[in-house]
Amino acid sequence: MSEEVINADPPERRPADAPGGEHGHRNLGIALALICMAQLMVVLDGTIVNIALPHIKDALGFTDASLPWVVNAYALAFGGLLLLGGRIGDILGRRKVFIVGVVLFGLASFVGGIAQSEGVLLASRILQGVAAAMASPNALALITTTFPAGKERNRAMGVYAAMSGAGAAVGLILGGALTEASWRWTFFINTPIGLIVAVLAFRFLGESARQKGKFDLPGAITGTVGLTSLVYGLTHAATEGWGDKWTLIFIFGGLVLIAAFLAIEARSRHALMPFRILANRTRGVSFFVMLVVGAAMFSMFYFLGIFVQSIMGYSALKTGLSFLPFSVGIVVAAQVASALVARMDPRWISGAGGILVGAGMFGFSRLQVDSTYLTHLLPYILVLSFGMGLIFVPLTLTAVSGVAKEDSGVGSAVLNTVQQIGGAVGLALLGTISTSAIKDKFAELAPGLQKAAESGQSPEQLKQLQGQFTALATTHGFTRAFLWSAFLAVGAGLVTIIGLSIKHKDLANDSESGPVHIG
Repeated sequence: MSEEVINADPPERRPADAPGGEHGHRNLGIALALICMAQLMVVLDGTIVNIALPHIKDALGFTDASLPWVVNAYALAFGGLLLLGGRIGDILGRRKVFIVGVVLFGLASFVGGIAQSEGVLLASRILQGVAAAMASPNALALITTTFPAGKERNRAMGVYAAMSGAGAAVGLILGGALTEASWRWTFFINTPIGLIVAVLAFRFLGESARQKGKFDLPGAITGTVGLTSLVYGLTHAATEGWGDKWTLIFIFGGLVLIAAFLAIEARSRHALMPFRILANRTRGVSFFVMLVVGAAMFSMFYFLGIFVQSIMGYSALKTGLSFLPFSVGIVVAAQVASALVARMDPRWISGAGGILVGAGMFGFSRLQVDSTYLTHLLPYILVLSFGMGLIFVPLTLTAVSGVAKEDSGVGSAVLNTVQQIGGAVGLALLGTISTSAIKDKFAELAPGLQKAAESGQSPEQLKQLQGQFTALATTHGFTRAFLWSAFLAVGAGLVTIIGLSIKHKDLANDSESGPVHIG
């Protein structure tokens, strides 16, 4: 298997007052705003369509089997190609690839908004994922190479992490509001944002030095296809069972391809995921915990969003607004963590965050059909959001700490990749657990429905009883998924406390990825 080779020489330095040249650090605030706007756009698109899915199904004729791929197509393209996107940025220039990514994202979103068929919409979601894989890793890399190590970089990372963490919740809020007008606006909203960010990026972001390297296409193909096969197999198990032939084929095939990906990476001199990045204990623990956190957050938004609408009867807009406290909590916690990381070792901050996330998930596992928002949801939303904020900032720093300058793009991509992979695989697995629990509960309740039918109750009474049984079974399945999420989160917190070895002083002195000037 061959690799496409591109050798790029570093660009010539331009005068400080030349357009697009290097201008010092006087516009760091604007640069950070552009990077975070792009990251917010990329992250929120993973959830913004969730509330609109029933409307999309009716408008374009999706089936129950194909509808989940509106979400999965984006997540898999995004997560599967993030590593390649980071490497492309290292070779061709991070600003250039970042700009291409946000422009492509805006255009793909427009295509999704005007889609008149299932195929066109899914194609636009895949293209959005490809564009996100170009923009997101290079956004984080631009922070690590633009902001000086220490207080300024920690502050920038805090804002970036807040956008990354809150983006999913913001997506649900926007999704609820925009769906009230039309589901198409959940796509159209990205187009002006992407184009504005791209235009301003030419002026306020500086280009990184271009590295010599290779595009590891075999690695990208085996990794992406393997991940897609694995997720499809896990999802297929929810309806057909773990013993089904195709379930086993897709899961086994995915694992084989992922193993092939690892083998290719181990032998390649220009691997998408260099093993030297994973070999460091601190970074390895950071990546693992981010993987688990991704699974917990994806499952929370998915199951809780459906619960609030289907069981509690909230409208799309009210459902979106119910997640607003999550956004506030995670932003506040991210700022707290950003201040603490200069005084306290990151393992204690992130470890505490993992325990809080577990506590929030356990609270959700106690939900009942008659649960109320203020009493049974809001307290745990706040606890979970604060825990997420405490996790994101320190682990974002530790995951890229000590990475060589030439690897900063791919190092950032690994961080984002594990979150997306954790979300996709975790949601598929937890969805299967939930579906199995729902089926079991239905089987338990079925005799009651049969007895009611035999007692001569009216069709309307039977329909009402069936609705009650559906609500009971759905709640039972969702709470089982939340309970498993709680175990995962607490386990991740303990792994963080035990496994992270870096000190807060080491983070402050980490300056291996030197800053570049921006304009």
